[in-house]
Amino acid sequence: MTLGGIMKYDGVLDTWHEECGVFGVYDKSSTIGTTIYEGLVALQHRGQEGAGIAVVHESQIDVVKGPGLVKEALQDVSFLKGHIGIGHVRYSTTGIENPDDVQPIVGESQWGAFAVAHNGNLTNAQVLRRELETQGCVFTTTMDSEVIVHLINCSNTSTILGAIQQACRRLEGAFSLTIVANEMLIGVRDPHGYRPLCAGRTTHGYVLASESCAIDAIEGTFIRDVRPGEIILIDGTGFRSVSYHSSIRYEVSDYQNTEGGIQSRTISRGGVEGLENKEKTKQLHVGSAGVEQQEVVEQHTCVFEYIYFAHPTSVIDGQSVLEARAAMGRQLAKETQYEADIVMPIPNSGTLSARGYAEASGIPYREGLVRNPRVLRTFIEPNQMSREEAVRNKFSVIPEMVQGKRIVFVDDSIVRGTTSRYIVSMLRQAGAKEIYLCLASEPVRYPCYFGIDTSDAEELLAHRYSIEEIRQYIGVDRLYYLSHEGLMQSLKQLEAQHLCVSCFTGYYPSPVGEEYTKGGTYVCR
Repeated sequence: MTLGGIMKYDGVLDTWHEECGVFGVYDKSSTIGTTIYEGLVALQHRGQEGAGIAVVHESQIDVVKGPGLVKEALQDVSFLKGHIGIGHVRYSTTGIENPDDVQPIVGESQWGAFAVAHNGNLTNAQVLRRELETQGCVFTTTMDSEVIVHLINCSNTSTILGAIQQACRRLEGAFSLTIVANEMLIGVRDPHGYRPLCAGRTTHGYVLASESCAIDAIEGTFIRDVRPGEIILIDGTGFRSVSYHSSIRYEVSDYQNTEGGIQSRTISRGGVEGLENKEKTKQLHVGSAGVEQQEVVEQHTCVFEYIYFAHPTSVIDGQSVLEARAAMGRQLAKETQYEADIVMPIPNSGTLSARGYAEASGIPYREGLVRNPRVLRTFIEPNQMSREEAVRNKFSVIPEMVQGKRIVFVDDSIVRGTTSRYIVSMLRQAGAKEIYLCLASEPVRYPCYFGIDTSDAEELLAHRYSIEEIRQYIGVDRLYYLSHEGLMQSLKQLEAQHLCVSCFTGYYPSPVGEEYTKGGTYVCR
Protein backbone atom coordinates (compact mmCIF):
# COMPACT_ATOMS: atom_id res chain seq x y z
CA MET A 1 0.00 0.00 0.00
CA THR A 2 1.05 3.61 -0.43
CA LEU A 3 0.48 6.57 1.79
CA GLY A 4 0.36 10.01 0.20
CA GLY A 5 1.48 8.31 -3.00
CA ILE A 6 5.08 7.96 -1.87
CA MET A 7 5.34 5.96 1.34
CA LYS A 8 4.91 2.26 1.85
CA TYR A 9 2.81 1.08 4.75
CA ASP A 10 1.84 -2.44 5.65
CA GLY A 11 -0.04 -2.11 8.91
CA VAL A 12 -2.27 -4.43 10.88
CA LEU A 13 -5.57 -3.45 12.36
CA ASP A 14 -6.11 0.01 13.70
CA THR A 15 -6.88 -0.92 17.28
CA TRP A 16 -5.28 -1.15 20.65
CA HIS A 17 -4.37 -4.50 22.04
CA GLU A 18 -6.48 -5.07 25.13
CA GLU A 19 -4.94 -5.31 28.53
CA CYS A 20 -5.10 -8.04 31.12
CA GLY A 21 -7.61 -8.04 33.95
CA VAL A 22 -6.99 -9.27 37.49
CA PHE A 23 -9.48 -10.19 40.18
CA GLY A 24 -9.38 -11.52 43.73
CA VAL A 25 -11.85 -12.33 46.47
CA TYR A 26 -11.74 -13.15 50.19
CA ASP A 27 -15.21 -14.24 51.25
CA LYS A 28 -16.00 -17.20 53.51
CA SER A 29 -19.63 -17.29 52.47
CA SER A 30 -19.20 -17.30 48.72
CA THR A 31 -19.14 -20.01 46.14
CA ILE A 32 -15.70 -18.85 45.24
CA GLY A 33 -15.34 -20.35 41.78
CA THR A 34 -18.59 -18.78 40.59
CA THR A 35 -17.75 -15.43 42.18
CA ILE A 36 -14.38 -15.19 40.46
CA TYR A 37 -15.88 -16.43 37.18
CA GLU A 38 -18.46 -13.62 37.26
CA GLY A 39 -15.76 -11.09 38.07
CA LEU A 40 -13.66 -12.24 35.11
CA VAL A 41 -16.63 -12.10 32.74
CA ALA A 42 -17.03 -8.44 33.75
CA LEU A 43 -13.35 -7.91 32.86
CA GLN A 44 -13.52 -9.84 29.58
CA HIS A 45 -12.93 -6.64 27.57
CA ARG A 46 -9.39 -6.48 29.00
CA GLY A 47 -8.30 -9.89 27.71
CA GLN A 48 -9.83 -12.41 25.35
CA GLU A 49 -7.20 -15.06 24.77
CA GLY A 50 -6.95 -16.85 28.07
CA ALA A 51 -8.45 -17.04 31.54
CA GLY A 52 -7.60 -18.73 34.81
CA ILE A 53 -8.54 -19.09 38.47
CA ALA A 54 -6.41 -20.10 41.47
CA VAL A 55 -8.07 -20.91 44.82
CA VAL A 56 -6.54 -21.76 48.21
CA HIS A 57 -8.01 -24.96 49.61
CA GLU A 58 -6.59 -26.85 52.61
CA SER A 59 -3.16 -25.22 52.24
CA GLN A 60 -3.04 -26.19 48.57
CA ILE A 61 -3.78 -24.12 45.49
CA ASP A 62 -6.26 -25.52 43.00
CA VAL A 63 -6.01 -24.07 39.50
CA VAL A 64 -8.20 -24.13 36.41
CA LYS A 65 -7.19 -22.21 33.30
CA GLY A 66 -7.05 -22.38 29.53
CA PRO A 67 -7.09 -20.45 26.25
CA GLY A 68 -10.07 -18.52 24.93
CA LEU A 69 -12.83 -16.48 26.49
CA VAL A 70 -13.84 -17.02 30.11
CA LYS A 71 -16.78 -19.24 29.15
CA GLU A 72 -14.46 -21.39 27.01
CA ALA A 73 -11.46 -21.55 29.34
CA LEU A 74 -13.39 -22.01 32.58
CA GLN A 75 -16.23 -24.35 31.69
CA ASP A 76 -16.25 -26.07 35.08
CA VAL A 77 -15.43 -24.15 38.26
CA SER A 78 -17.75 -26.09 40.55
CA PHE A 79 -14.90 -28.15 42.05
CA LEU A 80 -13.12 -25.04 43.38
CA LYS A 81 -13.58 -24.91 47.15
CA GLY A 82 -12.25 -22.35 49.59
CA HIS A 83 -12.68 -18.71 50.53
CA ILE A 84 -9.60 -17.07 48.96
CA GLY A 85 -8.88 -16.96 45.25
CA ILE A 86 -7.68 -14.88 42.30
CA GLY A 87 -8.44 -14.79 38.60
CA HIS A 88 -6.96 -13.43 35.38
CA VAL A 89 -8.03 -12.69 31.81
CA ARG A 90 -5.20 -12.37 29.34
CA TYR A 91 -4.34 -10.81 26.06
CA SER A 92 -1.30 -11.87 24.04
CA THR A 93 -0.30 -10.75 20.58
CA THR A 94 0.29 -14.13 19.00
CA GLY A 95 -2.16 -16.42 20.69
CA ILE A 96 -1.38 -18.86 23.44
CA GLU A 97 0.66 -21.81 22.27
CA ASN A 98 2.05 -22.74 25.70
CA PRO A 99 -0.69 -23.65 28.22
CA ASP A 100 1.62 -22.42 30.99
CA ASP A 101 1.37 -18.91 29.50
CA VAL A 102 -2.06 -18.49 31.07
CA GLN A 103 -2.25 -16.92 34.49
CA PRO A 104 -2.44 -17.13 37.49
CA ILE A 105 1.09 -18.50 37.97
CA VAL A 106 1.66 -20.77 40.96
CA GLY A 107 4.92 -20.71 42.90
CA GLU A 108 6.39 -22.63 45.83
CA SER A 109 8.21 -20.83 48.61
CA GLN A 110 9.45 -21.49 52.11
CA TRP A 111 6.06 -20.19 53.31
CA GLY A 112 4.10 -22.58 51.12
CA ALA A 113 2.36 -22.32 47.77
CA PHE A 114 1.22 -18.97 46.39
CA ALA A 115 -0.26 -17.68 43.13
CA VAL A 116 0.14 -14.42 41.21
CA ALA A 117 -1.96 -12.64 38.57
CA HIS A 118 -0.37 -9.66 36.79
CA ASN A 119 -1.55 -6.80 34.59
CA GLY A 120 1.15 -4.65 32.96
CA ASN A 121 4.65 -4.83 31.51
CA LEU A 122 7.93 -5.07 33.41
CA THR A 123 10.51 -3.02 31.55
CA ASN A 124 13.44 -4.65 33.34
CA ALA A 125 12.12 -8.22 32.97
CA GLN A 126 14.94 -9.41 30.73
CA VAL A 127 17.64 -8.15 33.09
CA LEU A 128 15.95 -9.76 36.08
CA ARG A 129 15.35 -13.00 34.20
CA ARG A 130 19.02 -13.41 33.30
CA GLU A 131 19.99 -12.68 36.88
CA LEU A 132 17.54 -15.23 38.24
CA GLU A 133 18.63 -17.85 35.72
CA THR A 134 22.23 -17.50 36.92
CA GLN A 135 20.89 -18.26 40.41
CA GLY A 136 19.39 -21.51 39.17
CA CYS A 137 15.79 -20.44 38.52
CA VAL A 138 14.10 -22.35 35.72
CA PHE A 139 11.51 -20.45 33.68
CA THR A 140 8.65 -22.40 32.12
CA THR A 141 6.81 -19.54 30.39
CA THR A 142 7.57 -16.59 28.10
CA MET A 143 5.82 -14.17 30.43
CA ASP A 144 7.53 -11.35 32.28
CA SER A 145 5.07 -12.11 35.10
CA GLU A 146 7.04 -15.25 35.99
CA VAL A 147 9.91 -13.00 37.10
CA ILE A 148 7.73 -11.85 40.00
CA VAL A 149 7.16 -15.44 41.13
CA HIS A 150 10.88 -16.24 41.14
CA LEU A 151 11.79 -13.03 42.96
CA ILE A 152 9.38 -14.00 45.74
CA ASN A 153 10.74 -17.57 45.78
CA CYS A 154 14.34 -16.33 46.10
CA SER A 155 13.69 -13.84 48.86
CA ASN A 156 15.71 -14.15 52.07
CA THR A 157 13.13 -12.35 54.18
CA SER A 158 11.30 -13.95 57.10
CA THR A 159 7.70 -13.47 55.85
CA ILE A 160 5.81 -13.81 52.60
CA LEU A 161 4.77 -10.15 52.90
CA GLY A 162 8.42 -9.15 53.23
CA ALA A 163 9.24 -11.25 50.16
CA ILE A 164 6.51 -9.52 48.13
CA GLN A 165 7.71 -6.09 49.27
CA GLN A 166 11.29 -6.98 48.40
CA ALA A 167 10.28 -8.32 44.98
CA CYS A 168 8.23 -5.23 44.13
CA ARG A 169 11.15 -2.94 44.90
CA ARG A 170 13.14 -4.71 42.14
CA LEU A 171 10.45 -4.26 39.50
CA GLU A 172 10.35 -1.46 36.93
CA GLY A 173 7.43 -0.68 34.68
CA ALA A 174 3.76 -1.43 35.19
CA PHE A 175 2.27 -4.00 37.55
CA SER A 176 -1.07 -4.37 39.21
CA LEU A 177 -1.11 -7.69 41.05
CA THR A 178 -3.48 -9.95 42.89
CA ILE A 179 -1.79 -12.63 45.00
CA VAL A 180 -2.99 -15.45 47.23
CA ALA A 181 -0.53 -16.63 49.88
CA ASN A 182 -0.59 -17.79 53.48
CA GLU A 183 -4.38 -17.46 53.84
CA MET A 184 -4.17 -13.89 52.57
CA LEU A 185 -5.48 -12.04 49.54
CA ILE A 186 -2.99 -9.38 48.49
CA GLY A 187 -3.26 -6.53 45.99
CA VAL A 188 -0.32 -4.46 44.72
CA ARG A 189 -0.13 -1.41 42.43
CA ASP A 190 3.15 -0.09 41.05
CA PRO A 191 4.51 3.28 42.31
CA HIS A 192 3.30 5.07 39.18
CA GLY A 193 -0.16 3.53 39.14
CA TYR A 194 0.03 2.85 35.41
CA ARG A 195 -2.63 0.15 35.51
CA PRO A 196 -5.78 0.38 37.63
CA LEU A 197 -6.63 -1.68 40.70
CA CYS A 198 -9.43 -1.12 43.19
CA ALA A 199 -10.87 -2.65 46.33
CA GLY A 200 -14.42 -3.41 47.37
CA ARG A 201 -16.34 -5.38 49.93
CA THR A 202 -18.95 -8.09 49.86
CA THR A 203 -21.40 -8.98 52.60
CA HIS A 204 -18.82 -11.16 54.35
CA GLY A 205 -15.51 -10.21 52.78
CA TYR A 206 -13.55 -8.20 50.27
CA VAL A 207 -12.72 -8.08 46.60
CA LEU A 208 -9.85 -6.70 44.47
CA ALA A 209 -10.30 -5.99 40.76
CA SER A 210 -8.74 -4.17 37.84
CA GLU A 211 -11.93 -2.16 37.48
CA SER A 212 -14.92 -1.27 39.62
CA CYS A 213 -17.28 -2.82 37.03
CA ALA A 214 -16.16 -6.26 38.27
CA ILE A 215 -17.05 -5.33 41.86
CA ASP A 216 -20.48 -4.25 40.64
CA ALA A 217 -20.86 -7.56 38.75
CA ILE A 218 -20.67 -9.60 41.96
CA GLU A 219 -22.92 -7.12 43.82
CA GLY A 220 -20.07 -5.81 45.91
CA THR A 221 -19.53 -2.28 47.19
CA PHE A 222 -16.64 -0.14 45.97
CA ILE A 223 -14.26 0.99 48.75
CA ARG A 224 -11.52 2.86 46.92
CA ASP A 225 -8.73 2.63 44.38
CA VAL A 226 -5.52 0.97 45.46
CA ARG A 227 -2.97 3.77 45.60
CA PRO A 228 0.28 3.77 43.63
CA GLY A 229 2.98 1.97 45.61
CA GLU A 230 0.45 0.40 47.99
CA ILE A 231 -0.08 -3.17 49.14
CA ILE A 232 -3.55 -4.20 50.32
CA LEU A 233 -3.62 -7.16 52.73
CA ILE A 234 -6.88 -9.00 53.33
CA ASP A 235 -7.13 -11.87 55.81
CA GLY A 236 -9.14 -12.98 58.83
CA THR A 237 -8.31 -9.74 60.67
CA GLY A 238 -9.74 -7.51 57.96
CA PHE A 239 -8.42 -5.05 55.39
CA ARG A 240 -4.99 -3.49 55.92
CA SER A 241 -2.64 -1.30 53.91
CA VAL A 242 1.15 -1.12 53.83
CA SER A 243 3.70 0.37 51.47
CA TYR A 244 6.62 -1.35 49.79
CA HIS A 245 8.07 1.92 48.57
CA SER A 246 10.12 3.60 51.30
CA SER A 247 9.41 7.17 50.23
CA ILE A 248 5.64 6.84 49.96
CA ARG A 249 3.38 7.74 52.85
CA TYR A 250 -0.38 7.41 52.92
CA GLU A 251 -3.24 8.15 55.21
CA VAL A 252 -4.60 4.64 55.29
CA SER A 253 -8.14 3.49 56.00
CA ASP A 254 -8.35 0.01 57.52
CA TYR A 255 -11.67 -1.75 57.22
CA GLN A 256 -13.11 -4.47 59.39
CA ASN A 257 -16.35 -6.36 58.79
CA THR A 258 -18.48 -6.70 61.90
CA GLU A 259 -22.00 -7.88 62.59
CA GLY A 260 -23.07 -4.25 62.78
CA GLY A 261 -21.60 -3.46 59.41
CA ILE A 262 -18.23 -2.27 58.20
CA GLN A 263 -16.12 -0.11 60.51
CA SER A 264 -13.07 1.92 59.60
CA ARG A 265 -10.15 3.66 61.29
CA THR A 266 -7.45 5.88 59.86
CA ILE A 267 -3.74 5.46 60.42
CA SER A 268 -0.59 6.82 58.80
CA ARG A 269 2.42 4.70 57.91
CA GLY A 270 6.06 5.62 57.39
CA GLY A 271 7.81 7.37 54.53
CA VAL A 272 8.32 11.02 53.72
CA GLU A 273 6.38 13.94 55.16
CA GLY A 274 3.02 14.68 53.63
CA LEU A 275 0.22 12.49 52.36
CA GLU A 276 0.67 13.28 48.69
CA ASN A 277 2.95 11.06 46.69
CA LYS A 278 5.66 13.56 45.75
CA GLU A 279 8.65 11.34 45.22
CA LYS A 280 10.63 12.47 42.20
CA THR A 281 11.77 10.20 39.44
CA LYS A 282 13.62 10.64 36.14
CA GLN A 283 11.42 11.13 33.12
CA LEU A 284 13.01 10.02 29.86
CA HIS A 285 12.36 11.53 26.46
CA VAL A 286 13.42 9.40 23.56
CA GLY A 287 13.80 11.60 20.50
CA SER A 288 16.07 12.49 17.65
CA ALA A 289 18.15 14.74 19.88
CA GLY A 290 18.93 11.93 22.27
CA VAL A 291 17.78 11.36 25.83
CA GLU A 292 16.61 14.27 27.98
CA GLN A 293 15.71 14.14 31.66
CA GLN A 294 13.28 16.03 33.83
CA GLU A 295 11.71 15.45 37.22
CA VAL A 296 8.03 14.73 37.66
CA VAL A 297 5.69 13.54 40.40
CA GLU A 298 5.06 9.85 40.62
CA GLN A 299 1.48 8.90 39.70
CA HIS A 300 0.90 8.30 36.00
CA THR A 301 -2.27 6.32 35.29
CA CYS A 302 -2.50 5.40 31.60
CA VAL A 303 -4.68 7.95 29.79
CA PHE A 304 -5.99 5.23 27.48
CA GLU A 305 -7.80 3.59 30.37
CA TYR A 306 -10.23 6.49 29.98
CA ILE A 307 -10.09 6.75 26.19
CA TYR A 308 -10.44 3.06 25.33
CA PHE A 309 -9.44 0.25 27.71
CA ALA A 310 -11.72 0.45 30.72
CA HIS A 311 -15.38 -0.51 30.82
CA PRO A 312 -17.71 2.52 30.54
CA THR A 313 -19.30 1.81 33.93
CA SER A 314 -15.96 1.81 35.76
CA VAL A 315 -14.60 4.64 37.88
CA ILE A 316 -10.78 4.85 37.95
CA ASP A 317 -8.94 7.14 40.37
CA GLY A 318 -12.16 9.09 40.92
CA GLN A 319 -12.92 9.68 37.23
CA SER A 320 -16.00 8.14 35.64
CA VAL A 321 -14.98 6.47 32.38
CA LEU A 322 -18.43 7.01 30.86
CA GLU A 323 -18.44 10.71 31.64
CA ALA A 324 -14.86 11.13 30.39
CA ARG A 325 -15.69 9.65 26.98
CA ALA A 326 -18.87 11.68 26.64
CA ALA A 327 -16.91 14.82 27.60
CA MET A 328 -14.31 14.02 24.92
CA GLY A 329 -17.09 13.97 22.35
CA ARG A 330 -18.54 17.27 23.57
CA GLN A 331 -15.10 18.83 23.42
CA LEU A 332 -14.58 17.53 19.86
CA ALA A 333 -17.82 19.23 18.86
CA LYS A 334 -16.64 22.53 20.36
CA GLU A 335 -13.28 22.32 18.60
CA THR A 336 -14.53 21.27 15.15
CA GLN A 337 -18.01 22.82 14.70
CA TYR A 338 -18.56 20.81 11.51
CA GLU A 339 -21.77 21.15 9.52
CA ALA A 340 -23.02 17.62 8.97
CA ASP A 341 -26.16 15.53 8.68
CA ILE A 342 -25.40 12.80 11.22
CA VAL A 343 -22.92 11.83 13.91
CA MET A 344 -21.91 8.17 13.76
CA PRO A 345 -19.52 6.07 15.88
CA ILE A 346 -17.24 3.19 15.17
CA PRO A 347 -18.84 0.69 17.54
CA ASN A 348 -18.11 0.25 20.31
CA SER A 349 -14.95 2.28 20.82
CA GLY A 350 -16.44 5.54 19.55
CA THR A 351 -20.02 5.23 20.78
CA LEU A 352 -19.90 7.34 23.95
CA SER A 353 -17.82 10.10 22.40
CA ALA A 354 -20.14 10.18 19.38
CA ARG A 355 -23.13 10.62 21.69
CA GLY A 356 -21.32 13.45 23.44
CA TYR A 357 -20.55 15.06 20.08
CA ALA A 358 -24.18 14.84 19.00
CA GLU A 359 -25.35 16.28 22.32
CA ALA A 360 -23.04 19.31 22.07
CA SER A 361 -23.48 19.95 18.34
CA GLY A 362 -27.18 19.29 17.93
CA ILE A 363 -26.43 17.02 14.96
CA PRO A 364 -28.52 13.81 15.05
CA TYR A 365 -26.83 10.69 16.38
CA ARG A 366 -27.18 7.61 14.15
CA GLU A 367 -25.66 4.14 14.20
CA GLY A 368 -24.85 3.35 10.59
CA LEU A 369 -22.41 0.54 11.37
CA VAL A 370 -23.25 -2.82 12.90
CA ARG A 371 -20.50 -4.75 14.65
CA ASN A 372 -20.41 -8.54 14.50
CA PRO A 373 -19.96 -9.61 18.14
CA ARG A 374 -18.45 -12.94 17.08
CA VAL A 375 -15.41 -11.29 15.47
CA LEU A 376 -13.14 -10.33 18.35
CA ARG A 377 -9.41 -10.39 17.67
CA THR A 378 -8.93 -9.76 14.01
CA PHE A 379 -5.47 -8.24 14.31
CA ILE A 380 -3.89 -11.63 15.06
CA GLU A 381 -4.86 -13.05 11.68
CA PRO A 382 -1.81 -14.63 9.98
CA ASN A 383 -1.49 -12.28 6.99
CA GLN A 384 -2.66 -8.95 5.63
CA MET A 385 -5.25 -10.46 3.28
CA SER A 386 -6.95 -12.36 6.07
CA ARG A 387 -6.83 -9.29 8.32
CA GLU A 388 -8.57 -7.21 5.65
CA GLU A 389 -11.21 -9.89 5.21
CA ALA A 390 -11.70 -9.94 8.98
CA VAL A 391 -12.38 -6.18 9.00
CA ARG A 392 -15.11 -6.65 6.40
CA ASN A 393 -16.62 -9.44 8.49
CA LYS A 394 -16.41 -7.40 11.68
CA PHE A 395 -18.51 -4.43 10.48
CA SER A 396 -21.53 -4.03 8.26
CA VAL A 397 -22.88 -0.74 6.88
CA ILE A 398 -26.57 0.20 6.89
CA PRO A 399 -26.75 1.90 3.44
CA GLU A 400 -29.99 3.83 3.98
CA MET A 401 -28.47 5.43 7.08
CA VAL A 402 -25.42 6.87 5.28
CA GLN A 403 -26.38 7.38 1.64
CA GLY A 404 -26.05 10.99 0.59
CA LYS A 405 -25.07 12.06 4.13
CA ARG A 406 -22.31 14.28 5.48
CA ILE A 407 -21.05 12.18 8.37
CA VAL A 408 -19.12 13.12 11.51
CA PHE A 409 -17.44 9.79 12.13
CA VAL A 410 -16.15 9.35 15.73
CA ASP A 411 -13.63 6.90 17.15
CA ASP A 412 -11.24 6.75 20.09
CA SER A 413 -7.94 6.82 18.18
CA ILE A 414 -5.93 5.68 15.18
CA VAL A 415 -3.07 3.29 15.87
CA ARG A 416 -2.15 1.66 12.56
CA GLY A 417 -4.95 2.76 10.26
CA THR A 418 -6.22 -0.44 8.68
CA THR A 419 -9.63 -0.61 10.34
CA SER A 420 -10.44 3.05 9.77
CA ARG A 421 -9.38 2.88 6.13
CA TYR A 422 -11.59 -0.11 5.29
CA ILE A 423 -14.60 1.23 7.14
CA VAL A 424 -14.32 4.54 5.30
CA SER A 425 -14.12 2.61 2.04
CA MET A 426 -17.31 0.73 2.93
CA LEU A 427 -19.08 3.99 3.80
CA ARG A 428 -18.05 5.45 0.43
CA GLN A 429 -19.40 2.41 -1.37
CA ALA A 430 -22.67 2.80 0.54
CA GLY A 431 -23.05 6.36 -0.80
CA ALA A 432 -21.70 8.59 1.99
CA LYS A 433 -21.32 12.12 0.63
CA GLU A 434 -18.61 13.46 2.98
CA ILE A 435 -16.83 11.87 5.96
CA TYR A 436 -15.25 13.86 8.79
CA LEU A 437 -13.27 11.59 11.11
CA CYS A 438 -12.96 12.92 14.68
CA LEU A 439 -10.77 11.15 17.24
CA ALA A 440 -11.10 11.37 21.02
CA SER A 441 -7.34 11.41 21.57
CA GLU A 442 -4.18 13.09 20.45
CA PRO A 443 -2.04 11.49 17.70
CA VAL A 444 -0.34 8.33 18.97
CA ARG A 445 3.26 8.96 17.91
CA TYR A 446 5.37 7.01 20.40
CA PRO A 447 5.51 3.42 21.69
CA CYS A 448 4.11 2.35 25.02
CA TYR A 449 6.25 0.08 27.21
CA PHE A 450 3.92 -0.23 30.16
CA GLY A 451 1.19 -2.63 29.07
CA ILE A 452 0.11 -1.75 25.53
CA ASP A 453 1.55 -3.74 22.68
CA THR A 454 3.09 -0.90 20.68
CA SER A 455 6.77 -1.34 21.42
CA ASP A 456 7.85 -0.29 17.90
CA ALA A 457 7.31 3.31 16.79
CA GLU A 458 7.33 2.23 13.14
CA GLU A 459 4.00 0.47 13.75
CA LEU A 460 2.34 3.80 14.58
CA LEU A 461 0.83 5.76 11.71
CA ALA A 462 1.18 9.16 13.40
CA HIS A 463 4.86 8.54 14.11
CA ARG A 464 5.66 8.13 10.45
CA TYR A 465 3.26 10.46 8.69
CA SER A 466 1.71 13.90 8.97
CA ILE A 467 -1.96 14.37 9.78
CA GLU A 468 -2.63 15.35 6.18
CA GLU A 469 -0.92 12.20 4.90
CA ILE A 470 -2.97 10.11 7.33
CA ARG A 471 -6.15 11.82 6.13
CA GLN A 472 -5.30 10.93 2.55
CA TYR A 473 -4.45 7.34 3.46
CA ILE A 474 -7.67 6.75 5.37
CA GLY A 475 -9.68 8.50 2.68
CA VAL A 476 -11.71 10.99 4.73
CA ASP A 477 -12.57 14.56 3.79
CA ARG A 478 -11.42 15.92 7.14
CA LEU A 479 -9.42 14.43 10.01
CA TYR A 480 -9.33 15.94 13.49
CA TYR A 481 -7.59 14.83 16.70
CA LEU A 482 -8.76 16.11 20.08
CA SER A 483 -6.41 18.77 21.40
CA HIS A 484 -4.28 18.18 24.49
CA GLU A 485 -6.12 20.94 26.30
CA GLY A 486 -9.45 19.44 25.29
CA LEU A 487 -8.42 15.97 26.47
CA MET A 488 -7.31 17.30 29.85
CA GLN A 489 -10.54 19.28 30.20
CA SER A 490 -12.49 16.08 29.55
CA LEU A 491 -10.64 14.40 32.44
CA LYS A 492 -11.47 17.17 34.88
CA GLN A 493 -11.50 14.87 37.91
CA LEU A 494 -7.79 14.17 37.41
CA GLU A 495 -4.68 16.30 37.55
CA ALA A 496 -2.75 16.31 34.27
CA GLN A 497 0.51 15.31 35.98
CA HIS A 498 -1.21 12.16 37.28
CA LEU A 499 -1.70 10.78 33.76
CA CYS A 500 0.74 8.90 31.55
CA VAL A 501 0.59 10.46 28.06
CA SER A 502 3.89 9.01 26.83
CA CYS A 503 2.32 7.68 23.64
CA PHE A 504 1.50 11.30 22.68
CA THR A 505 4.66 13.06 23.88
CA GLY A 506 7.53 10.57 23.92
CA TYR A 507 8.22 11.40 27.57
CA TYR A 508 8.28 8.30 29.81
CA PRO A 509 7.65 8.55 33.57
CA SER A 510 10.04 5.71 34.42
CA PRO A 511 13.18 4.29 32.82
CA VAL A 512 12.86 2.07 29.77
CA GLY A 513 15.83 -0.18 29.13
CA GLU A 514 17.48 0.04 25.73
CA GLU A 515 17.28 -3.72 25.43
CA TYR A 516 13.54 -3.67 26.01
CA THR A 517 12.86 -0.97 23.45
CA LYS A 518 14.57 -3.08 20.78
CA GLY A 519 11.98 -5.77 21.30
CA GLY A 520 12.00 -8.48 23.89
CA THR A 521 10.67 -11.98 24.24
CA TYR A 522 9.16 -11.70 27.67
CA VAL A 523 6.42 -9.17 27.03
CA CYS A 524 3.12 -10.31 28.53
CA ARG A 525 -0.23 -8.64 28.90
